[in-house]
Amino acid sequence: MPSVPYWHVDAFADQPFTGNQAAVMLLEEWPDDAVLKAIGEENNFAETAFLVRDTSGTADCELRWFTPKCEIRLCGHATLASGHVLLGLAPQADAVTFRTRKAGILTVRRAGDALEVGLPAIPTTPGRFPEAVALVGAEPLEVWRSPLGYNIFLYSDENSVRALVPDLRGLEALGDDQFIVTARGSGTDVVSRVFVPDGGVDEDSVTGSAHAALTWFWSNKLGKDTLTAFQASTRGGQLSCRLAADVAWLGGPCVTVVEGRFAF
Repeated sequence: MPSVPYWHVDAFADQPFTGNQAAVMLLEEWPDDAVLKAIGEENNFAETAFLVRDTSGTADCELRWFTPKCEIRLCGHATLASGHVLLGLAPQADAVTFRTRKAGILTVRRAGDALEVGLPAIPTTPGRFPEAVALVGAEPLEVWRSPLGYNIFLYSDENSVRALVPDLRGLEALGDDQFIVTARGSGTDVVSRVFVPDGGVDEDSVTGSAHAALTWFWSNKLGKDTLTAFQASTRGGQLSCRLAADVAWLGGPCVTVVEGRFAF
């Protein structure tokens, strides 16, 4: 059986067993999509990041992400984890770039003792989503939405966000959207939780792509372009967030938990 280099990384984490888990796998060439999907299901992390060295000269690597259920268009934590792996292999490099299929060219670069990933900022506008409001656990103060499927539900305080018990199977039936609940944090500027049940992740641990929307949302709400954020999942994770033009720069450390080879 062929085998490839494999890393299990906790992203947006300064110690093992916190942040968000990602598998990072460095392939020589792309196998069939069915194989990638099966590996994503086998790993059973929120995302598996697959890398192939980019021969087009556009970036260092091509990058695709799979949940246990499907391929997705954008993932922040597994991109940060991929940067952690590649920059660990090239300690002289300051940054690494990734060519993606639906999110353009993404960059991970060193930021002091941590890393930061630049994602396309995701604007949202005020809207209505009564079907989701009835399922998310409590009536929000505001609902903001993006055509890309990012839905932000604003609450009055952190305790309200932490207390929510959403109907996950009901949200799953609404389609492959992100349901992001948020408020001002008690110890950070922003607190959030993120649910993506139709994408195979009932409650995500630390969601980079959601913070590409939250960075835009809260920067405009608070009138400042640099924020601190905490995602109040069971594992939990802190992020630095900075809006620079149309890019949300999300920062945090990563920890390698397992390094080996994956046979398939």
